Amino acid sequence: MKKKISIVTPTYNEDQNIEKLIFEIKKIMNSLQSKYDYEHIVIDNNSKDNTINILKKTSGKIVVTGVGKSGIIAKKIASTLSSTGSPSQFIHSTEASHGDLGMINKKDVVLAFTFSGKTIELNDIFIYSKEKKIPLIIITGKSNSKLENISTTCIEISNLKEACPLNLTPTTSTTAMLVLGDAIAVSLMTSKKFTKKNFYSYHPGGQLGKKLLLVKNVMHSGKKLPLIKGNVSMSTAIIEMTKKRFGCLGVVSKANKLIGIITDGDLRRHMGNSILEKKTSYIMTKNPKTVNQDIFAIEALNIMKKNKITQVFVTTNNKPIGILHIHDCIELELA
Repeated sequence: MKKKISIVTPTYNEDQNIEKLIFEIKKIMNSLQSKYDYEHIVIDNNSKDNTINILKKTSGKIVVTGVGKSGIIAKKIASTLSSTGSPSQFIHSTEASHGDLGMINKKDVVLAFTFSGKTIELNDIFIYSKEKKIPLIIITGKSNSKLENISTTCIEISNLKEACPLNLTPTTSTTAMLVLGDAIAVSLMTSKKFTKKNFYSYHPGGQLGKKLLLVKNVMHSGKKLPLIKGNVSMSTAIIEMTKKRFGCLGVVSKANKLIGIITDGDLRRHMGNSILEKKTSYIMTKNPKTVNQDIFAIEALNIMKKNKITQVFVTTNNKPIGILHIHDCIELELA
């Protein structure tokens, strides 16, 4: 029965040395396989991995590449990076060898996926990156001295056993690469302080886009606004309110600041009390709820729901610049 050895390596900011150390230990232990089974445990003390710094500092794009199933993962990661604030492009390694290397320039960073670590089709991209001094990050399941020497950073996800009963079909390995790729994208988002508003600018379509619509993108403005200036008679106010068809009327001061709102509900509550002879100041609700144009439409909807109102004015310095009706949100399927 083989003896089992546990090798424990504590590290801190050793991104330049750790891969080489792991490789050398693996080489030594493989030569002693007949005598020992071993595990290598690396304990990291919250190091600042260089991968994110390399990607964050690039002034160009992140070129992602891979072959086969790794290539499909690379395409997905390129898409995720692009939609989260890190311009990215997938390049097929075979096409790269036939002219597409010209798409990669010195301001770029190359991110390569190869689980075997021996993908021949990637060699030309690796050599080109080395010659042009383009940062090269390699994500692999089997690191070796060649990859470590040619890359700026080599990340090993360990030699995982595939879920496939034959231990051949890329399953566990592709999942691990996908997780790591997404982790890199999320780390870059955090590092760049990427916000929901940034996300919407890249993703205005679909259900995700709808959730990130801003009030200013959906509000009614200009001549459509139901507004009346000053303390006028309700007979005049009702005519204007009926014209605009929002079920409300905003009352503004001489300085065009919103001082009150009159709704259909207010009219019903005062019906029969010589309402047409009253002034707007008598009927209106003072200091109505308002929203800012730069908040999300879904936030404005929640404000309307919470306050049990069906419309809300959009203001800047208390001056109305738009109005949002709950029906607008329903039509957008936000409700």
